[in-house]
Amino acid sequence: MNETTVSRRDVFKLIAAASAAGAMRPPGMYAQEPVPASPGTAGTARKPTFSDPDFQNPALLWEKPLTPGELGTLTVLCDIIIPGDDLAPPPSQIGIAEFINEWVGAPYPQNREDFAVIRGGLAWLDTRCNILHSKPFRDLVPNQQTLVLDGICDPRNSPPEAAPGLRFFLKLRMLVLGGYYSHSKTWKSLGYVGNIPIAGPYPGVPDEIIKLLGLEGG
Repeated sequence: MNETTVSRRDVFKLIAAASAAGAMRPPGMYAQEPVPASPGTAGTARKPTFSDPDFQNPALLWEKPLTPGELGTLTVLCDIIIPGDDLAPPPSQIGIAEFINEWVGAPYPQNREDFAVIRGGLAWLDTRCNILHSKPFRDLVPNQQTLVLDGICDPRNSPPEAAPGLRFFLKLRMLVLGGYYSHSKTWKSLGYVGNIPIAGPYPGVPDEIIKLLGLEGG
C-alpha cells in the first residue's frame, strides 16, 4: 500500500466540506417536474422555466440584497472563519461574501430565512460591538473582533443574551464552508487532485483512512 500524507484533520475537513456543500443547493430548485410541451409543439424547443435553468446561458435570476456596508463586515468575518494558508487563499480573494450575498437573495423559503438570519445577525453584531467598544465590528482591531466572536461561536460558552448572535454565526459558518470548499482554488487544501491519470494499477484506499472510518475487514 502506498504511503499517504492525508491527516486525520484533512479527512474531517473533507467530510465537513462535503456536508456543507450538499446544503448549498436551494430546496426545491430541481423538485418540480419539467413542464410538458403543449399539444402540437412536438419537436420544438421549450423556453426554460425558473426551475429549469439554462446552464449554457447563465443569467442573474435575482437581486443581491446586502448593502456595501454589510458586505464589508461579511468579508472580514469570512476571513476570520477561514484565514487561508499556503494551500488555499482567504475567502476575500475568491468572493465568498459575494457568494453569500447571492445565496441569501434567492427566492426560496430556506434562502429567505437565511437572509433574515444573516442581515439580522450583522446588525446585532454591530450593536454588540458598539456597546462594548463604541465601534462597529469591522472597525475593531483583530483581537477585539476575536473576543466578540468567541462569545457566539460555541453554544457551550455563549451567554443567553447572545442567542441571536449565536444563531447568526452558526449559519454564517456553514455558508462560508460550503461556498469556500466548493471553489476550485481550495481543492488543493482538501487533498483533491481532480481527474488525473494514475500510473499503474489503482492503489486503493490508504490503510489509515480505512481504519479511521472503521471499515477494516470490509
